[in-house]
This record gives sequence, structure tokens and C-alpha cells, in this order.
Amino acid sequence: MLVRDAMSTMVLTIGPAHTLRQAARLMSARRVGAAVVLDADTSLGILTERDVLVSLGLGQNPDTETAGTHTTTDVVFAAPSWTLEEAADAMSHGGFRHLIVMDGNEPTGIVSVRDIIRCWAPSRQPAPTITV
Repeated sequence: MLVRDAMSTMVLTIGPAHTLRQAARLMSARRVGAAVVLDADTSLGILTERDVLVSLGLGQNPDTETAGTHTTTDVVFAAPSWTLEEAADAMSHGGFRHLIVMDGNEPTGIVSVRDIIRCWAPSRQPAPTITV
């Protein structure tokens, strides 16, 4: 199975000036765990729910801290044609849970560990009923 089969095509894009509170609200409303941060130079980065959590844990103010300050810019990108094994290997070696999927110069999706597990897990069957 390929990344294109598992990825979410809903890509939340925010700017580096968004506050962490604004970013968290947008991620929550769209039920996503990461946002692509696009700056004026068109360089890409990623802000994850973990980045927001770390900032809060440090006692930082989510209304003044910006996405740009907490964005990971050393990003590993996936191609839609990667296998899920390649994506999982990149995540495992890099220690992260999301990959931005690039098709040419455009982000076309995000694939997460959860997406991969959904594809690899056997279809859910109702638990058997045990009668005594």
C-alpha cells in the first residue's frame, strides 16, 4: 500500500505569525494533529500538537508564542508513491509521527502513524459474545 492511499488530503496551512492558541483551535476544529507552516519565503515546516503541548508544559503563553517559533523546519517529506513501510521507517528513524506529503513543490497531504496503523490493522470485527 502507498502513502497516497493512507494520507489525509486535508492539509491545514498556517502562517508563522499564528499564535499557538490560534493554531490549536484550527487543528482542533479540523481534527488534525499537525499543521503545515508556510512562511513568506515559501519554505515549509510543521507544527504538531506535541509542539503546542511542550510549549504549554514549559509555562509559555499560547497567546504570545507563535507557530514560527515552535515549527520544525528540518522536515522529512514523503512522496505519494512511497510505500507505507518507507513512511513508517522514516518516522521511526526520525522520531516523529507526521510526514508532509509533497507532489512536486506542493503539499498534497499529511500521513500520520495513525493513518498507517489504520491501513495495517485488520478490519475491526465485533468482539465475540461469550455466553455462560
